[in-house]
Amino acid sequence: MNDTTHIEVRNLTMAYGSRLIMQEVAFSVPRGTVTAIVGGSGCGKSTLLRHMLGLLEPVSGEVLYSGESFTAALPARRNEMLRRFGVTFQQGALWSSMTLLENVALPIEEYTKLPPGDVVSLARLKLSLVGLSGFEDYYPADISGGMRKRAGLARALALDPEVLFFDEPSAGLDPVSSRRLDELILKVCGTTGASVIIVTHELASIFAIAAQAVFLDVATKRVGAIGSPRELAQNPPSESVRSFFAAGHFDAGA
Repeated sequence: MNDTTHIEVRNLTMAYGSRLIMQEVAFSVPRGTVTAIVGGSGCGKSTLLRHMLGLLEPVSGEVLYSGESFTAALPARRNEMLRRFGVTFQQGALWSSMTLLENVALPIEEYTKLPPGDVVSLARLKLSLVGLSGFEDYYPADISGGMRKRAGLARALALDPEVLFFDEPSAGLDPVSSRRLDELILKVCGTTGASVIIVTHELASIFAIAAQAVFLDVATKRVGAIGSPRELAQNPPSESVRSFFAAGHFDAGA
């Protein structure tokens, strides 16, 4: 691992019981960059994300953050490391009975010793970062899907994470909302210096925000390619990679 590497996945083999999902997955993520985990349906993208978050245990291999093994860490240390992570889910996963302000304030109240007034101020700041100033007292049901995604991002940013994980952030959004969310993710990455892992099948998003793509090949159950999305689209190393990037008929040279 070099000084610029923030996250390292080493020879990770994943399975559900006797069903092998992926084997010997290995890649690194430079600090402060966006890496997209891509591949066809059922290849194990979200499963890999869950392994990186410790929600699933690998058959073998490990995940390291800043050179420290998260996989081998004891539970107490894992919990400490998890506080440096921010996670957004496909549907936002906001508490429906809480306002947006209350949703964002919740992790701040839980994991810091800030007085109530500072908690509210910080939660307001996080909502303003994602363009939701003035919506603090709205409930998730009162706003659009794109706004719920942004609110989920604000909550993920609540504790100033070093790593941000996105699971299909554009799912269910119209093209305009999806593009705005991509721009927001890039802005947040640039402003905070966080390293971003994004699971997505949206080619437009992959080309727009990812510096690196890790292609999981469902046929071989291995990493099929690693590189910049445009390089992989223009010079695919296999038919599987070519088919994936050709599926959306996206102009990689644009």
